[in-house]
Amino acid sequence: MPFPNIFTKPVTDEIIQRISKLTPDTQPLWGKMSAEQMLAHCNVSYEMIYENIHPKPNAFMKFILKTMIKNKVTGETPFPHSSRTAPQFIITGTKDFEKEKQRLISYINKTQELGESHFDKKESPSFGPLNTTEWNNLFYKHLDHHLQQFGV
Repeated sequence: MPFPNIFTKPVTDEIIQRISKLTPDTQPLWGKMSAEQMLAHCNVSYEMIYENIHPKPNAFMKFILKTMIKNKVTGETPFPHSSRTAPQFIITGTKDFEKEKQRLISYINKTQELGESHFDKKESPSFGPLNTTEWNNLFYKHLDHHLQQFGV
């Protein structure tokens, strides 16, 4: 079943409303992350696209990611609870809840404003060129997974 289109304003607004319900004390229904760690974790997806702060996978690792992981991340099957995550997505220590929340909302708005056409065939650092459906699935299902994790 297709995911809602994160590139549309109503879907973006719904995601942001869910994020706005989080507090620093919101507890996860599964997993080990705190609310601020989860927000920082979700920011990594956008940092990989908009910032140059994470190392890019080498050719061998990119091949592995494309052949073994890409479909799980960009396909239409939701992530299972307590899924393993890539090392650069593991967040430890304390983060500033409000800062991470505002960063995530800003990234979500920027993505929606750039729109589907900006992302069609755009290169993913991990998976190569993705079409708009794959980008949508990557963005929406990751956010939805973690917002469900925190009951919002």
